[in-house]
Amino acid sequence: MTKPSDAPVVALAVLQAISLFALFTQTEPHPPAVVAPFAIGPFLAASLAACAAAILAEDRRARIVSLSFVAALALVSFGPQKYVDPKIGQIWPAVVAGQVAIAFIVLQCVKLYREGASRPDQANVAQEGS
Repeated sequence: MTKPSDAPVVALAVLQAISLFALFTQTEPHPPAVVAPFAIGPFLAASLAACAAAILAEDRRARIVSLSFVAALALVSFGPQKYVDPKIGQIWPAVVAGQVAIAFIVLQCVKLYREGASRPDQANVAQEGS
């Protein structure tokens, strides 16, 4: 079952799925099929898979790692470099929405990290009790 904290991850998944659909159908403005280090289709597929993993992660540490990975991958598609993209006049709504989602994910990671730092890990407590 999803949690309200999954909302920014779902938002990024929807943005990336629409981008992948636009690429497949060649609907303008679509992402280029290939950029210097990789092809966009497999990259977007990996980004969507990371979103699914983040939603399914239940352990605090796994959630922090998976959310961080989702945010890092999303920066490739929606990072500040997009403001100099020639298509920015057409893609700015997706860029802004992606950046807002990334910001919420970063805040969520900070919150999860602080929660873990303020209380002992359950595994350590169980070991000390033995």
